Amino acid sequence: MTVYIEYAFAENALLDGLLLYLALRCARLRVSGWRLALASAAGGAQSLLFPVFSLPVWLSYPVKFLGGALIAVIGCPSRRLKPHLWVCAAFFLLTFALGGLLAAVSSFFGAEFAEGRGFLVGRTPVVFVLAAAFAFFFGMAALVRFVHRRRAVARASVPCVIEGRRTVHWDALYDSGNLLFFRGEPVSVLTPVAALALFGGAKPVGRITMRSAGGEKTSPVFRVKKLTAGEKVWEGALFAVGEVGIPDRPVLLNAMLWEGTDGDPCRSEKLAAKDQRD
Repeated sequence: MTVYIEYAFAENALLDGLLLYLALRCARLRVSGWRLALASAAGGAQSLLFPVFSLPVWLSYPVKFLGGALIAVIGCPSRRLKPHLWVCAAFFLLTFALGGLLAAVSSFFGAEFAEGRGFLVGRTPVVFVLAAAFAFFFGMAALVRFVHRRRAVARASVPCVIEGRRTVHWDALYDSGNLLFFRGEPVSVLTPVAALALFGGAKPVGRITMRSAGGEKTSPVFRVKKLTAGEKVWEGALFAVGEVGIPDRPVLLNAMLWEGTDGDPCRSEKLAAKDQRD
């Protein structure tokens, strides 16, 4: 069976690049373009060692392991040891997962394999290999984003008790970008459904204009009897009605309440507000 070196290099470099990108995203590290390209080239070059130099079979496992570690080290932008270990672990796990997927695809299409010295050569059409690899890449990228988002929400969440016309127990979301103020007081945000459940037909104490990337809107402001979030308690906290964006987190706490520091609405990256009298 003939092995075309340039095709083997390109295919392995591409696959290693995809895997390394996913490993960096799993470790929540910045992806450097030149590092990614260099590491991918190193992976492509490593794949040519056995067919070109006819190395002994017993040497295949340590060479492949060290080659994978080298790819991860080249692609990792951090100078600390721990991120490199995370990237290495993620890279090897993803490599095994993709390898299993490609083996399944090859078996499904009845591909033939020829055993070389420390490597296998398959007759699977490259279009099927690349299709499976990109499906794996996009699926894993979506999964990594979902997991990171869930973890971020969990870290920024705190159980709270709000006493208005009724008392409710919800999980609140802390957002350092929420620096809403109404007549000098910090304002947290409730979803419309949560506001209806908490205040019913209560009269608002005023209205506030909120600006965000989606535009500008004016919302009513209500005052609760007491807000308890974690171990902190505030009497007469203010809430405006707006969109939080997290389905199971109907409350967005004001940064000043949670941090206990003064905030300037002009510094807000997500929301800004101005007082408006009735």
